[in-house]
Amino acid sequence: MEQTTGCPAVGSSYPQKNAEILSSQYGINLFLAGLLLTFAWAVHAVGISKSHLLSYLITLMLIQLLWMLWYLCRSCTQRRLIQDKDTHAGARWLKCGITLFAVITLILDSFKIGYYIDFLNCLSPTEGIFPVTHAVHTILQVYFLWCHAKDVIQSFKTLERFGVIHSVFTNLLLWTNGVLTESKHQLNEHKERLITLGFGNISIVLDDHAPQCNCTTTTLCSIFSQGIYYLYPFNIEYHILASTMLYVLWKNIGRKVEHHQQNKTPFKFHGITVGMIFGLIVLTSTIAIVVVYLIQIGGSKIKSELALTMFYLHAIFVLALMCTAGIVALLIYRLEDRLLDNSKNPARKLDAELLVGTAAGSWLLSWGSILAIICAQGHPKYTWYNLPYSILVIIEKYIQNLFIIESIHREQEKANDDIKTLRIVTISRGNTLSLTPLYKEIYNGRATHDSSDVHCLFKGSICGRENYGAGVAKEEMSQDNSLVMNSASDFPFYSRNSVTNNKRRILKNIAAFLFLCNLSLWIPPAFGCRPEYDNGLEEIVFGFEPWIIVVNLAMPFSIFYRMHSAASLFEVNCKT
Repeated sequence: MEQTTGCPAVGSSYPQKNAEILSSQYGINLFLAGLLLTFAWAVHAVGISKSHLLSYLITLMLIQLLWMLWYLCRSCTQRRLIQDKDTHAGARWLKCGITLFAVITLILDSFKIGYYIDFLNCLSPTEGIFPVTHAVHTILQVYFLWCHAKDVIQSFKTLERFGVIHSVFTNLLLWTNGVLTESKHQLNEHKERLITLGFGNISIVLDDHAPQCNCTTTTLCSIFSQGIYYLYPFNIEYHILASTMLYVLWKNIGRKVEHHQQNKTPFKFHGITVGMIFGLIVLTSTIAIVVVYLIQIGGSKIKSELALTMFYLHAIFVLALMCTAGIVALLIYRLEDRLLDNSKNPARKLDAELLVGTAAGSWLLSWGSILAIICAQGHPKYTWYNLPYSILVIIEKYIQNLFIIESIHREQEKANDDIKTLRIVTISRGNTLSLTPLYKEIYNGRATHDSSDVHCLFKGSICGRENYGAGVAKEEMSQDNSLVMNSASDFPFYSRNSVTNNKRRILKNIAAFLFLCNLSLWIPPAFGCRPEYDNGLEEIVFGFEPWIIVVNLAMPFSIFYRMHSAASLFEVNCKT
C-alpha cells in the first residue's frame, strides 16, 4: 500500500497505471464469471440452480460491505486532514435520485422476504438471505455515496482501486440479475399476448421458475409476486446509477485536481413555466396511455391492435415535439459564440459516453423494426405506424445527444463586470435619484441609494464623492446631463444583454420540457408497455427466439438511456 507524499510524477505513474490495469481486469473477470453463471441459470443449465447464482452475489456484496466499512472507518480517523474533492462528481440531485430508487429497492427487498416466508418449505435458504444482505448493502452503499462520492483518493491507492472496481462490477451484476428476472417475467406475458394477435404459429413455451409448492397465504403471495415485478425498474435504475457514481470515484483515484471555485447552480422553477407545463402534459398523457395499453393489450385482437395504434400515435407526436425542441436549442447554440470547456473531467466524459453507448440499444431495435416492415410480406394496419415511430426514435436521440453533450461542455457565462458596477445617477434639487430601477433586466432589480457617497464606474471613469453645496449646483447638473447622454451610447449593449437573457430562458424551457419528456418515455418500457414485444411483425421476419434475444439485450440500455438523459437534462437546466 503506497501513500502519496511528494513522489516524482514520472516515477509514481507506472505503478499507478499498472494498478489501474490490474484492478480493471479483476473487475471484468469478476463480472464475466457472474454473467456466465446468470446465463447458465436462465437457460436451465444442468447442475446450476438459482441458489448458486445468489450465493455468488451474496459473497460479492459481503466483500464490498467489508471494504466500505474499512474505508468509512479510515475516513473517520483522517477527518481533520484536507482531502481533495471532485466538485463535478456526485451532484446533490444525483444523490437524491439514487436515494429515491434505493428506498423503493428496500421495499422490493421486503416483498422478497415476505415471498420467501410464504414459500419457506420449497425455497432455498439463499433466497431468504439474499434480500436481507441486499437491504444492508443498499443502506450502507447509499450512505457511502452521499459522504464520499466526491472523494479524490490519494492514499492506499492500489487497495482502493480494487475495492472501488469490485463495487462497480458488483452493482453491474446486481443490475444484470434484476434485468434478467424482470425480462423473463415480461417474456412470459408477451408469449401469452401473441395468441390474441393471431400469431398462433409461434410456439408458446413459458419459462417458469415458480416454486414447486403451495403458498401458505394465497392473497399475500399474489401481492408479493406481482408487486416485485412492478418495483424491479427502480431497482434496476438504482444499481446502474450506483455503478456509474462508483466508476467516477475509481477514475478519480490518484488524480491531480485543479483547485478552483465551482459556481453553484441550484435548480430554479422561475422562468421555465412554459417548458414545465408542456412537459407535465406529456407526462400525464403518457401515464394514461400506459394504463390503457396494459389493460387493453392481450384482451382481444381488436383491443390489442387499438392499444398498439394508440401507443404509436402518441409516441410519434411526443418524439416530433422533442426533435423540434432539440433543433431550436442547437440553432440557438449556433448563434452564440461561446468556448467549450475541454478540461479533464471523468464525470462529464462518462456522461457523454453513456449517452451514445446506451442510445445504441434503441437504435438497434429501431433498425430491426424498419427492416421488418420493409421485408415483411403481410402488414397489419397498426404495423405501419411503427415505421415513422422507429425513424423518429433514431433522429430524436441523435439530436438530443448533440444538445446534451454540447451543453455539458459549454463554459458557463460569466457576469460582465460593467453590468455589476454600472450606476446612473441624476441629481435634482440636492437629492440623489437612481435610474437603476428603469433597467431591472440589467441590474436584477437592485438600486443604490446613497446621498453622501456614490461610487460609479462607467467607461473607465470613476466618479467619487460629490459635494452637494449650493455653489456648485450648475456644475453638478452639467456633469449629470453629460453622464446621462453618455449612457445612451450603451443601449445597444443593454439590448444584447436582453437578447442573451431571452436565449437562456428559451434554453431552460427546452431543457425542462425534454427532462419531463424523457421521464415520460422511461415509464412505458419500464412498466411493461413494450410494442417491440407485442406487435409480432419482427418475430415473423427474424424468428421468435432471435428477435427476443435482441430485445432482451437492447431494451435495458434503452430504458437506462431515458433515465440518464433526464438526469443530464436536469444538470443542463441548472447550468443554463
